[in-house]
Amino acid sequence: MGRRIWWILGGGLALLVLALALGPVIYAALDEDAPPAETVRAQPEGTVLSAETDGTWTVADGSSAGYRVDEVLNGVDNTVAGSTEQVEGTVVVEDGALTSAEVTVDIASIATDNGRRDSYFRDSVMDVARYPTAVFTVTEPVELPELTGTPVAIPVTGDLTVKGTTQPVRVELSAVRTPDGVDVSGSIPVTFADHGVEPPRLGFVRVEDTGSVEFLLRLTR
Repeated sequence: MGRRIWWILGGGLALLVLALALGPVIYAALDEDAPPAETVRAQPEGTVLSAETDGTWTVADGSSAGYRVDEVLNGVDNTVAGSTEQVEGTVVVEDGALTSAEVTVDIASIATDNGRRDSYFRDSVMDVARYPTAVFTVTEPVELPELTGTPVAIPVTGDLTVKGTTQPVRVELSAVRTPDGVDVSGSIPVTFADHGVEPPRLGFVRVEDTGSVEFLLRLTR
């Protein structure tokens, strides 16, 4: 009887060790890569587009922003993306030039497909109690190409403020005129250490040192 109990205990311990070893691999296999970022789309031929672009534009409903990072989970690569629709800001166009813009993102509301990851991101990584928002500001005027229903590329120089630290950035925007206004999308490469952000290193999970801030803005007047 005693030997049987030891066999049962030994078998249970072996299963526990196996579960701990294979659990992260199984989790990674089930945790699919995040889908590609949403970007602006060409408008169907014949679409009636908005009027001229000069004026002050406001970031409207349907806009989104967030982050994208690569992580390694027990040796398995995975791409994670979090986003929020809590985005606000203004863009000013004068005489065909982008003269100023400021976009603010509510970091505390960014979410992925994993609540535990989101909680750790908000509290331990980003410290949203002290730094609740991230801000992108255009710092140099840009002459705009003609905006039509077909996306065009616009290189922009600006400042990105994350976790209280501001760094100069350069991003290539993609813009298209729509019936309601102008849609703009882009992705800003980020090295986390430049903003005082420590990438998570949690046992079998390791997040890469770089990622991107991505956004899709619906601009209306």
